Formats: sequence, C-alpha cells, structure tokens
Amino acid sequence: MDPIAITMVVLAAAVVLFVWNRLPVEIVAIGVALALFGTGVLSFTETLAGFGDPVIVFIAALFVVSEALDATGVTTFVGERLVTRAGASKRRLLVLVMVLVAVVTALISVNGAVAALLPMVVVLAMRIGQPPSRMLMPLAFGAHAGSLLALTGTPVNVLVSELAVQNGERAFGFFEFALVGLPLITGTILITVLFGGKLLPARLAPSAPRDLSEHADTLAKQYRLSAIGTPDALLDREIGLTEVLVPPRSPFVGQRVFPGMVTDSGHLIIVAIQRSGDDLNETVLAAGDVMVLRGTWDALDLANSDPSVLVVDEPASILRQAVPMGTRGRIALIVLGAMVVLLATGLVPPAVAALLAACAMIVLRVLTIPQAHRSMSWTTLILVGGMIPLSTAIQVTGAADLLASGLVDVVDRVSGDGAPSPYLLLFGIALVTVVLGQLISNMATALIVAPIAIAIAAETGISALPFLMGVAVAAAASFLTPVATPANTMVLGPGAYKFGDYWKLGLPLVVLFLTVATLLVPAIWPFDP
Repeated sequence: MDPIAITMVVLAAAVVLFVWNRLPVEIVAIGVALALFGTGVLSFTETLAGFGDPVIVFIAALFVVSEALDATGVTTFVGERLVTRAGASKRRLLVLVMVLVAVVTALISVNGAVAALLPMVVVLAMRIGQPPSRMLMPLAFGAHAGSLLALTGTPVNVLVSELAVQNGERAFGFFEFALVGLPLITGTILITVLFGGKLLPARLAPSAPRDLSEHADTLAKQYRLSAIGTPDALLDREIGLTEVLVPPRSPFVGQRVFPGMVTDSGHLIIVAIQRSGDDLNETVLAAGDVMVLRGTWDALDLANSDPSVLVVDEPASILRQAVPMGTRGRIALIVLGAMVVLLATGLVPPAVAALLAACAMIVLRVLTIPQAHRSMSWTTLILVGGMIPLSTAIQVTGAADLLASGLVDVVDRVSGDGAPSPYLLLFGIALVTVVLGQLISNMATALIVAPIAIAIAAETGISALPFLMGVAVAAAASFLTPVATPANTMVLGPGAYKFGDYWKLGLPLVVLFLTVATLLVPAIWPFDP
C-alpha cells in the first residue's frame, strides 16, 4: 500500500480510538508508532525518535518544577492571599480566580494549575454562598486561556515553537504568546462575568473538597494534643499529622497499641487513639477506632496507600492547605525566576533551562527524588512520544502536502478570485484544530494538524508562523466537552456538571478563540514570509 494511504489509515484509526476511549491513550499512541514501523512507513530510528525529542525532555522537566511549586505551598499561598482580597463579592472573586489560574497556568501548565487551585476555589465559593458550579468551569476555562501567556503554559506552545525552527522560521519568544494570550484572557473573563450567570448551572455536588486550612487547630481540639505543642507547631513542611480509621477485617484489629508507639514501619508515631469519640490509652484495636499518626509527609503518603487503614484526609491535601509556605517555597520561586530568565533570554535551549531548574529543585532539597518521580505525567509523555512519529509520517510521506492541497483547493473555490485567501486558510486550519480538540487531546491534535499547516504555508508561499500560532490558539479552545482536557474532567464531579453543560459557556469562547486565531494572529505575525 502507498505510504500516504497507510499514514492516512493510521491517522483515521488513531482518531477513532481516541474518540472511542476504550483503550488507554498511551496504548493508542504507542500502537500508532508501532503501526508506522510495522508497515515500513518509518524506520526504526524514526519510530522511537519521539521519545528522545527535546520536547519530551522539556515537558518532563516542567513537571518537576510544577511539583516543586505545588508541594512547597507556593500555589496555595498565592491563591489564598490573592483570592481573599475579593471579600464577599462573587463577581470580584470570579475575576480574581480566573486571573490567578491564568498566571499560575503560564508557569506550571493547565492541569497543574487547576489541580492545585480546585480545592481552594470550592471552599471559597462555599464560604460566600456561591455554588461551586459557578466557579469551577471558569477555573478550567481561565486556565486554557492562560496557557497562551508564556511558552511554559502548555506543551503545545513548545511544540509549535520547535516546529517553527525545524522549518526555517524563528522560534517564538517566551512571552511572545502573551500577545494573543492577554486578549484571550480578557475576553474569556468578560464573557464569563457577563453571561456566566445564565450559562452556568447552579448545582451542588454530593461531596466537595474539605476546608483543611484550620486542620491543625481542629486536630488539637479533637484529640487534645497540647502535649505535642500549640496548634501552630503541629504541622510544618517536614512533619505532619493525619487521621486513619481501622476498617473491618483490617490486620490491625486485635493489635495492642498506645500513644507514643512507633508503627511497624518505624517512620510513624501514634499520638492519639479514639473510640466513639473517647480518648484511649493502651488498648486493643477494634474496627472503627481512629488513630492520629505523626511523621514525615512521605511516610504519611505511604500510609495513605496502605489498604489496612482508611485515611480521613489525604496528607497531600493537608500539606497544601494547612501548612504555610516555608523557606523551600521561596527557594522554589527563585529557581522558577531563574528558569524564566533563561527561557526569555534564550541563553540556553528551552530543554536545558528546564532541566537546570528541575535539578536545582532537587539539589537545593526543595523536592526529593521520589517526589520528582511521582510528578511525571506518564500519560502526557507517552502520548507525545508516541504521536510525534505520526506527525513525522504525515510530513515525510507527503500526506501533509496532499491534505494541504485539498484545503487550499477548497478555499480557492470559496474565494473565487483565483487566489486562496490566507485568512480563510488560517480559519480552516483553526476550525479543524478546534473540532479535533474536543474529541482527542489538544497535544495529539496539534501533532496532527501542525504538519498540515506547515505544508499549506510552503505551498502558498506564506510564513508558517501565523499558521502555527493559529494552531496553538485553536488547540487551547477545548471548551465544548468535559473530555476535551484533563482540566475539564477535573471539575466535572466537584462542579456537579453534566456533559451538556460545557458547550453553553464554551461555544462563545470558541468563537472568541477562532476570531483571534483568524484575525488577530496574522496582524501580529504577518502572512508575508
């Protein structure tokens, strides 16, 4: 079979499997790469080249930097300080939440920003009598707009910048994305503030994240922990407390324990025991007993994964909400600032700047090696590494040229003047990106569409920069379904949303993003090469 035909079949199969959503996306991505190798479209080296691409290294290092900011309490600290300024004003709180998540996203990615701020936003919404459903979708959508503030906002930005260089264009500057990002954030906030009241549902989820900001004081009162210290000394960035419940059939049932006892692991101390609200000294554990454990946060995390006990509140949530930002948080901010300087000035390649920052976080003991390992989103890394070969195949087989010629011909017929309108070409590319981006990941979408955009630019003699930036803008417009991005999915449950809720606010935002991609992008990055 012709290599172009094989590539198109693999592409179609990949889209169908992503939409079908019955196979893990990692398996689909790896299957795509193997299919291209098995059919002879790509060589062995080309098939595996995606996993050694600088984009992969850059994204992996950013995960470590993001985890450092989150684990040290930086994101929660900034969020609480900024959002509490809103007072009881629902509108002011909404605006501040969207501004905050946009800025955080620019530094640590969409998913990281939403995950870090989601519990805090739910708690703040409940405090002012606002249903979280009125806040959480704007949180996710504000993050998507904020991804276009800087190179680090999303892996798509890194991809289009690298593709520009590979095709003879210059790289996009670190803050150059903000030329479209700032108008998009402004427009997204305005649309949400003006129409969100009518377009967003007012629902309460059956369960919501708990407010753990006063957790130390709560534990001190519940278990009378004055022997350990005052409430402010119970939790710090090193040592924490967590409650665990002894479930039925636990191997702990029948064991003799007492306050001050070191657990079998040797890393945790039992500081209090209660049964039906009564304090116990030395006792034989029974189902339903509650113990308070004290130790390092890493040790508490291990207890969280132990099936022998049920953890009342996850240690990671307690650490993020209840422990103030310490010295390590300030170190993390300094390292982040240094990375931004390196990226903005271009003194070293982006992957090198991110690797230096990631290593610095570990050497300066902001993060441990296990924390760095856990920070990796292997789904994202495998998805990108597996789909890069498909992007390569679309280019080297001529499939991109074929698809580009087809789109140019369609636009040529629509234009009717013998020359295809570059604005219509850009709109067509952006529209395809938006449609695919509601069904499969925006990174996979960019890897598929970007080569076609480059081929169109080459065929028509137009600069590739506006087309690549148009792809980046359109890829961020993932507003119509809860499965378009992990961030959309994160807010689905806590916001008590239904599948059909997303498009109501999402549709005007898609129109905004398409308008910016089609009209504003070429005004900043002209079509002339």
